[in-house]
Amino acid sequence: MGIIERILELFCNEEGISAENYLRKKGISRRTLVSLKRTPLGITRNGVLCRSVDILQKGDKIILRIPESDGGITPNFELDIPIIYEDEDIICYDKPFGVPVHQSPGHYVDTLANAFAARFPDRAFRAVNRLDKDTSGLCLAAKSRPGANIPAKNIEKVYYAVCCGKFPSPMRIDMPIGRADGSAIMRTVREDGKQAVTNVFPMEGNEKFTLLKIILETGRTHQIRVHLSNAGFPLAGDGLYGGYMSDINRQALHCGEMGFIHPISGEKIKLSSPIPEDMRRLI
Repeated sequence: MGIIERILELFCNEEGISAENYLRKKGISRRTLVSLKRTPLGITRNGVLCRSVDILQKGDKIILRIPESDGGITPNFELDIPIIYEDEDIICYDKPFGVPVHQSPGHYVDTLANAFAARFPDRAFRAVNRLDKDTSGLCLAAKSRPGANIPAKNIEKVYYAVCCGKFPSPMRIDMPIGRADGSAIMRTVREDGKQAVTNVFPMEGNEKFTLLKIILETGRTHQIRVHLSNAGFPLAGDGLYGGYMSDINRQALHCGEMGFIHPISGEKIKLSSPIPEDMRRLI
């Protein structure tokens, strides 16, 4: 048996249920249960070895030590992420800000992938489109391999953003973007970057902020944030690119509309998510 890859902590909220039935209700697959039985201290209850047939009591602390050979992503049953659409092959979440899509250093159990693993423990997580951790809105994932056959370039997306300042008029920003010198995170407008095109339409606002509707023609990392900052209108809350930080605690960016052809049925799917209240308050 391989080394322990991840540890999952649960607190039983039922009385008089077997460990196996409780864990199955929590989405733990039979394959994982078999692996846990073969792992030293694979399942413990209140610090003591627990068998699958043992009866749990409400409040019992259950710890699973899932072996490396089992693979997969740690399920997080505490993440409550709204679902906008779901069928046999795809699922679309309304991702809150602060939730990363994929695991990364410092974010191993609080991602969209962890929420997906809790709901579908025997399926691989395949994100079809990706959003920054502090960008909210529609995020599509495949539940099956055929469901992943949606080219990102074929997904029509509309973003809503709140920028600092009074944005003057509709604007098409066509400026190449590349990695900023000396930084692994920041991007910048630079001649040797990749082509990036952003269409910006001001909607409403005040002297301090403007609500924008944004349609991308390309999908570069931080594209909206970089283009607006370079134009002199950084996103509210975007400290990385010069936005005001006093009125909102994240970049004011939301993926609010999405359209695509279903990879199985061929049906045109259109989804939407309302602009979050923290962004609405600004304007």
